[in-house]
Amino acid sequence: MNIVTIIGARPQFIKAAAVSRHLKAMPKVEEVLVHTGQHYDDNMSAVFFSDLEISPPAYNLGVGSGTHGEQTGRMLEAVERVLLKECPDWLLLYGDTNSTLAASLAAVKLQIPIAHVEGGLRMFNRKNPEEINRLVSDHLSELIFVPTELAAQNLRKEGIEEARIKLVGDVMYDVAMHFAQKAETQSRILATQKLAPGSYILGTVHRAENTDNSGNLRAIFDALCEIAKEVPVVLPLHPRTRLSLQRDGLWEKVTDAVRILEPVGYLDMAMLEKNARLIVSDSGGVPKEGYFYQVPSVILRTVAVWEELVDSGWARTVDPGDSRAIGAAIRRGLEPSGRSHTRLYGDGNAAGLIIDLMLENRQ
Repeated sequence: MNIVTIIGARPQFIKAAAVSRHLKAMPKVEEVLVHTGQHYDDNMSAVFFSDLEISPPAYNLGVGSGTHGEQTGRMLEAVERVLLKECPDWLLLYGDTNSTLAASLAAVKLQIPIAHVEGGLRMFNRKNPEEINRLVSDHLSELIFVPTELAAQNLRKEGIEEARIKLVGDVMYDVAMHFAQKAETQSRILATQKLAPGSYILGTVHRAENTDNSGNLRAIFDALCEIAKEVPVVLPLHPRTRLSLQRDGLWEKVTDAVRILEPVGYLDMAMLEKNARLIVSDSGGVPKEGYFYQVPSVILRTVAVWEELVDSGWARTVDPGDSRAIGAAIRRGLEPSGRSHTRLYGDGNAAGLIIDLMLENRQ
């Protein structure tokens, strides 16, 4: 069986690591890894390949940044050339990025079956670019691997056939469990930053809906700067966010109050998440990774991608344009809580199930 896997951004590197590790051990399966170049500098890309022991991609398309249309169009053209050359049995996709959307469109036109990992997630807001990517990719896929029963229910409500929906658990949980010991022994981030476990808030801000919106950006960082007077705030900074802070004249204020780090690799990020007192993030994956380590989160969005985190009490959403509300949510998140840690995302064997199902359903 020949599989072409498309990845392009940090969350996809993490997810692909789990499945690719299993595929390497299968003698009759060949995986061709294609990196679109959506995240392209070393801190956002290469370090993850090293940390997660991912083989170098067979193709690096070097698409880079641009508007949604520009980026998706360049990816669509480049991915189509790869698919025409490789003629795979399956196209394997992850998540909800422009890389996922472009590859889905390229494959369906060539009648190549698509397997979509992390399907069924919904925010029910079509103004969100990733929501469109999720919808299109799911509806074009032959197999949709969902991490939770709620994700499966979302697909059923959209009329997707039950035979295409496969509940497997979350591959990010697979990765967290597999690399936990490596992170503990190899990461030096806590020592180099002089951070004691449980002594700091970990922040991440990168969503275009926040960085491109000056009102949201100011509200978020006003709140973080105020909270930093009480509890240290550590922020690995996305390049887009740096430019936005400089654009809006917030750079000096933020760097005076918040400890800014360059983007970090998977192992360092795992240790920062695991040892934080609280996570404040607009990411889809970071609050969930925090949950793996029993660290609560404040999500800088009005709707969470992973609703069960909110339902279980491990995360709370907040309007990213309301500085006072953000501050209040952070303070509540810092309070002790009797949260129970149930198993929301499977048993750590999602990757194995995915491969078994792809083999069973080979066309």
